[in-house]
Amino acid sequence: MTAETTEDAYGGRRAVRRNAFLFFLDGVTFQPSLALISMAAVVPLLLEHLGASTAQFAIATSVVSVGTFISQPYFVSLCSRSRRMGKTFARVLLLQRFLFLAFVLAMPLLASHHGLMTWVFLASWTIFNVLAGSGTLFNVPLVLKLLPPRKRAGLRGVGMAGGSIIALAATALIPITIARIPFPGSYMVLFGIGLVFLFANAAGFWFMDERDDVEPRVPMKVSEYLRDVPGTLRHDATFRAMVTSCVFLVVANSLLPFYTLHAIRTFAAGEDYVALLASLAIVTGVAVNLTFGFIIDRRGPVALSPIAAVAATAAGVVGLVGHSLAALSVAWVLANVASACYMKTTMLMLGDVSPSGKAPSYVGILFSISMLVSGVVVLALAPLLDAIGFTALFVIVGGCGAVAWFWNARVFQPRLARSRQASPTH
Repeated sequence: MTAETTEDAYGGRRAVRRNAFLFFLDGVTFQPSLALISMAAVVPLLLEHLGASTAQFAIATSVVSVGTFISQPYFVSLCSRSRRMGKTFARVLLLQRFLFLAFVLAMPLLASHHGLMTWVFLASWTIFNVLAGSGTLFNVPLVLKLLPPRKRAGLRGVGMAGGSIIALAATALIPITIARIPFPGSYMVLFGIGLVFLFANAAGFWFMDERDDVEPRVPMKVSEYLRDVPGTLRHDATFRAMVTSCVFLVVANSLLPFYTLHAIRTFAAGEDYVALLASLAIVTGVAVNLTFGFIIDRRGPVALSPIAAVAATAAGVVGLVGHSLAALSVAWVLANVASACYMKTTMLMLGDVSPSGKAPSYVGILFSISMLVSGVVVLALAPLLDAIGFTALFVIVGGCGAVAWFWNARVFQPRLARSRQASPTH
């Protein structure tokens, strides 16, 4: 099959080029927002300024996972029933961002009540992450629907790398803004800049050229999706192995914000070091996206997927044996390699594993289970940190990485190879 014939199956060359460019812009606009609205840098600094407890910090971290889990059944159903997934996705994203903007605009009214602002932020942050549950559920099927296999990773990786360069400039603003603008204005500026990028990001999905599905999707009601979960896991051994491996990796990746808390509370790190961590995360993302994207297009995501588990294991080991900010920085970089590699490979692997037309359901099952487990682990970690310190953090990270590697390399990949031999057209 020629490249032109392949592009015709995805709406024609013009549509493929337009959508590839918009997915490129997705990375350009989304990456800078992560530097300013995430648990990597600004949110931990805000919570520390407000005097939040370890339990409240754990809540803020866990709702990133639990919020996504709660919304999965609804968004799976919505995605499977949407004729134009791009526009539906854009509406959800715009709602999410307008609601968070409401909190940002209300910050001056709450500035003198730190305890109240903490809880209002946690409520707003929870809503933000519940709606964020739409992300992978729409993004993965959209990529599979609109882009040919050999154009799904490379250009998107370049876009994310370009966005990461912009994000580096954004992280440089963090210590300067906090030092020069009185509270809460400093956080309003940082969140506001992040929201500008997020609104532009939502607009990109609205303008995608989306036509009839390349493969028919299976519309599902929420109740049908919930009933389908146990059956899918029971009958699809390959997917079950993939979910098991991914759960352990997501647990390790979800603990990244605690590295920042470790730096603040153990080593008395300030805004400059937190901004440095954010910058290191961005540079790591650039390196992964530039190298991984084009390699995945050639070798496929499955062959490269164990790298994420190896990096997570190494992060846990370095965190355990090192007792300095330098060692923590190395562990942080390794953990971000694990997170970036996981996201880069897992979403595309679902295209190899999910049956025709069932990508939304498979995406939902994978991310809902992994997010639920990681959310519970994050909440359980808070009392452990208070009791025995941050050793618990790195034991969990290293252990999860090792188990994830074993399950990927020794269980999932052999099962996938056997299923491909049994059904070559899958």
